[in-house]
Amino acid sequence: MSSIVAVHIAAATLSVILGTAVLGSRNGSARHKWLGRLWAVTMLATALSSLDIRELDPGHFSWVHALSLLTFVSVGRGIWAIRQGNVRGHQFAMRGSFIGLIVAGIAALATPHRILNLIVTGWIA
Repeated sequence: MSSIVAVHIAAATLSVILGTAVLGSRNGSARHKWLGRLWAVTMLATALSSLDIRELDPGHFSWVHALSLLTFVSVGRGIWAIRQGNVRGHQFAMRGSFIGLIVAGIAALATPHRILNLIVTGWIA
């Protein structure tokens, strides 16, 4: 497994953990804000690291990279919204990003021959 794939999987896993903690914390609390900032950083690291993974179309971007661009926009929109006092817009953008993260993770786990699937099924130790 390449180091960039390892970074991507680690960042995505941390994003799931932090995102769950953010959703479980009281909105507006210091804990929510601190965890939310860490989550946004790990989401951006996940999206950024994915741009260097080009296994579906070797050497080129594929349709999957559009999800990374969507993540940049969505997380950025959520940050912008809360700074403008738009709580509903913030919630919509951040929940959408989190749901996208979960769906992408499930797809990576369920798709044969993807690294995460191979790790979970024991083909890669």
